[in-house]
Amino acid sequence: MTSKIVSATFTLWMILSAPAAIAANETFRNPILPGGYPDPSICRDGDTWYLVSSTFEYFPGLPIHRSKDLVNWELVGHGLHRESQASGTVNLVDVQSDGGIHAPTIRCGNGLFYIITTNVYLPPEPGAHAEMVNFVITAENPEGPWSDPHVLEGAPGIDPDIFFDDDGRTWYVGTHSPDKPNFPGEGEIWLQEIDTDEWALKGERHLLWRGACGGVWVEGPHLYKHDGRYYLLVAEGGTSFNHAVMVAVADEINGPYQANPRNPILTSRHLSYDFWVNSTGHADLFQLPDGRWYLVTLGIRGDVGRRSNMGRETHLVPVEWQREPFEWKEVKYDWPVASPLTGRVERHYPLPFEDKPQKIQNEFIDDFDGETLGLEWNFRRVPLPGSWALGEKRGFLRLNTLPEVIRDRGRASLLGIRQTETAFSYETRMLFSPEYDGSEAGMLLFQKDDNYIAFTLKRVDSEYLLAVALAEPGSEPATVIQAVIGDYIGEIYFKAETRDGRLAFDWALHENGEYEEFARLDNDLILSQGYTGAYLGLYATANGRRQEDHADFDWVMYRAKKTPR
Repeated sequence: MTSKIVSATFTLWMILSAPAAIAANETFRNPILPGGYPDPSICRDGDTWYLVSSTFEYFPGLPIHRSKDLVNWELVGHGLHRESQASGTVNLVDVQSDGGIHAPTIRCGNGLFYIITTNVYLPPEPGAHAEMVNFVITAENPEGPWSDPHVLEGAPGIDPDIFFDDDGRTWYVGTHSPDKPNFPGEGEIWLQEIDTDEWALKGERHLLWRGACGGVWVEGPHLYKHDGRYYLLVAEGGTSFNHAVMVAVADEINGPYQANPRNPILTSRHLSYDFWVNSTGHADLFQLPDGRWYLVTLGIRGDVGRRSNMGRETHLVPVEWQREPFEWKEVKYDWPVASPLTGRVERHYPLPFEDKPQKIQNEFIDDFDGETLGLEWNFRRVPLPGSWALGEKRGFLRLNTLPEVIRDRGRASLLGIRQTETAFSYETRMLFSPEYDGSEAGMLLFQKDDNYIAFTLKRVDSEYLLAVALAEPGSEPATVIQAVIGDYIGEIYFKAETRDGRLAFDWALHENGEYEEFARLDNDLILSQGYTGAYLGLYATANGRRQEDHADFDWVMYRAKKTPR
């Protein structure tokens, strides 16, 4: 590396090796899991909490985070971490965008950890209907290994919950559409006992509730027992600005359930569209050993145009149980009250544990010196065997050029890490000396198959073409700028950085080491258009050709810049 790049690298290494910056001593900052971690579910084992979230078409799937203080989280594994778990009935091989793994629930007991969830798969044939596969995986240790999926036959719909009652019985709680829905998106919550030896539903199926709004996109149910009564928590209103958390109560597990007359217990639907976070919902309640209660919930930051590149993120909210004060009521119920003083997800709350301040982790670096790929990396769909490797060139990640390109529903040679803040810098060093025209590799910022920015080098007529290309939903990919690099000899540095409120793309050759700005685009071009947030990735393709070329990546550096609020 030349002096400027060496200096920048050394500075970042110093930042990364120093203790993380500590937030205000008395508060923590939401989101507690920045980046695309939606549909959070949480459980406690001893003094440790474990949290899982949806991953849709990405692999490995079902990331598992661990914490002892609820504000500092460590990624320790994935529920779906082997190709065999995700290439059969649970199919993440050629799953569609926004398909795949939805709304998991994590629970622990009987010496095991359980994750129950849905895989949504739409066959590629025209006119095909989506297939909903509900399944359970188990592990003795949340870090893994996790079992192969136990598919629950005859379980319709999505968003399952697993509930272990104190009488020893285990129950499935799910969402499905009525046989004759009155309107699109109408849903209802149902209950059925599970045989955990055979992982099969048994006994009578019970319809529990259609939510507080008549079943308008009612989903994400979680069942709890509190002071002898059963509480059913659901999401309702759709996953956009009208998203909300509703609750009902029953004396018996199969109902009848009575809605909280003060529903919703948490939402942003009544707030300005310009509030700092919106679309809050899909929550999971939990209790601390000292009796206090919290919930985790998703929300979308309104950083750019009331949305963000990060999509739906995980937030932490305090909860109090309060009894109805009405003297005239013969039977009074206790209800959970989320964020009791404001009724909304706040950016800052008092720390759950005063002696455990939040540590803000703003950097990520990978020099690819290890024998395994870091847990932070995700592929879009299960990668093809042999598409990538560590150790083929010592200290490098190798991506082999495949015929597949990202805009196709396939297994492109592509992986990435989550973007965690709107303002950031991301850079990498690549060695790339292809033998064939059409081979292309570089940096990719992506959100979906049809929503990405490619900053790549491509061999064309034995020359090397540097280009920035943009794909937006509903449009064909378009080249923004391109130029022939006449003095390229096999090594290049890429950098993407927010600058003056826009996204700049810089490049450098090892001969001079000085970054040169190549293009500057709006920073809202990979806004979350669906369920997932944006990724910052590495990419190689042969653009439809079958030819054996490869790109070697020496390192990646990511730094999230401090947010203004």
